[in-house]
Amino acid sequence: MDSDVKEALHARIGALADDEMILAHRDSEWAGHGPILEEDIAFANIALDEMGHASTWYGLLQELTGADPDRMVFFRDAGAYRNVQMVELPKGDWAFSMLRQYLFDAAEMVQLGHLAQSAYRPLAEAAAKIRTEEIYHLRHTGQWVKRLGLGTEESQGRMQRALDELWPYAQQLFVPLPGEALLVEAGMVVAAAVLGEAWRQIVKGHLEESGLHVPDRNRPPTTNRAEHTEHLPVLLAEMQIVARLDPEAEW
Repeated sequence: MDSDVKEALHARIGALADDEMILAHRDSEWAGHGPILEEDIAFANIALDEMGHASTWYGLLQELTGADPDRMVFFRDAGAYRNVQMVELPKGDWAFSMLRQYLFDAAEMVQLGHLAQSAYRPLAEAAAKIRTEEIYHLRHTGQWVKRLGLGTEESQGRMQRALDELWPYAQQLFVPLPGEALLVEAGMVVAAAVLGEAWRQIVKGHLEESGLHVPDRNRPPTTNRAEHTEHLPVLLAEMQIVARLDPEAEW
């Protein structure tokens, strides 16, 4: 594989892995705090699924570069992570977390559908495997979006405020990563702009059916995945504290 293509593939898979890992951590913060017992269990399972997906992507990255997944997760500082800012924002209220998960799940479904057809076989196989679980995630969070959006005046208001805040952040999911043109030419990925357009068509319809107004703001807070909010270092400090107590320990 050409070194430039390999580097671009590294960036793409690394971003997928980091998005999933940080979102999994945020979702896990709801464990024991869900609005009802059934949902407490359901969302905890979604958090575990996202962590499992992150593990799949980190494993693929290890095959490509030799990088150890545990070192990547527990011994990198915030500046080395390449997740979008949306997933690192605090969990907020239930409306905020449900809407963030829905926007992310919809983006994943669009992307995974294309990645499952990738000319890079390991990427295609991983995407096809993950997509089966994401079908459930999108159905689940989509139902919550509609339930809250068409619920009470308070629930609709909370959902609209969450959408107003999250919509610009969600656009960062469709900013081209370094070397994208090489991967598109090689048939390994589809252009971010194509994914973004497909995603907007899906989510806008569902959001409007849920009684929500889609903001006009389509500019992400940053186009650089190396730029993070002040929330990521705090999240990583909590997530990494045990591993960093004894870096040479075997688990």
